[in-house]
Amino acid sequence: MCQMQVLDATYQPSYGARMMKIAYLASKVTLPGSPLRRSDAFEHDYMMEALRGPFGAQEMSVEDVDWNDQTIDWSQFDAALIGTTWDYWDQPQLFLSTLEKIEGQTRLFNSAATVRWNSDKRYLKELAAKGARTIPTLWIDKVEAADFHAAFDKLGSDDLVFKRQIGAGADGQFRLAPGDNLPDMPHPMMVQPFLSTIQEEGEYSFIFIDGEFSHALLKQAKSGDYRIQSTYGGWETKVSPSTGDLNDARAILDLMEETPFYARVDMIRDTDRRLLLMELELIEPYLYPKEGPELGAIMAKALKARLG
Repeated sequence: MCQMQVLDATYQPSYGARMMKIAYLASKVTLPGSPLRRSDAFEHDYMMEALRGPFGAQEMSVEDVDWNDQTIDWSQFDAALIGTTWDYWDQPQLFLSTLEKIEGQTRLFNSAATVRWNSDKRYLKELAAKGARTIPTLWIDKVEAADFHAAFDKLGSDDLVFKRQIGAGADGQFRLAPGDNLPDMPHPMMVQPFLSTIQEEGEYSFIFIDGEFSHALLKQAKSGDYRIQSTYGGWETKVSPSTGDLNDARAILDLMEETPFYARVDMIRDTDRRLLLMELELIEPYLYPKEGPELGAIMAKALKARLG
């Protein structure tokens, strides 16, 4: 799957300076002042607020920058953290090539190899083959009428969710029944049975920094919806997970060949009360600093240790 990152031979870190410079990769849809700013970009502000003080205490400054700004000299930074790059799925190849460029000039977290693997949700097939508990899924490169109708029989459900294989935030996602019209789905899709526990209980997120558990939360949808993102009216509540639930989340990370610097394990309750993996977020997940007020300090300490 993922290999340890190899830096370009020209990369020379400037660890001799008292204050290390850290780039926080954002996007035109999340940076303050952008006319294209998303309605949920306040989450970017929360992350920057959480990081700046603790990073400063570790003699690191953090600057939010557009990942797609091709004029940036990345060698001026001692490291780059992939943050709110919440438009990468519209130009995934450019995003991946830009990350490789960045990685050739500085340290990148998570690594470009990890991001490449995690950017296509087919990684769930690999994790399932290794033993991860996942939701039954069909993978369809182009959803035609025949595929649409056959999916209900193959998955044994009259309530299916169609998601983009490369995407995030429920963008381009559809919840459909057999009698519904087939919407335009121009992207490769994944199809799963709808699980009612997303409405009855919600979706859990477990945050890990450098392999260590930080905090957990429960995300719930507004009445009548199933999408738990804040864009659609969802909200979050900090939780103290049971030993069993935390073990289910840790088991997912144990399947990784490389420990990611940050990871968000999103899970949903199955009918047997065990947790199923929804997604393993390793690219640009929001890490919910409001529900984990120590997140900034944990990340700063872990990054300082990685940089040496």
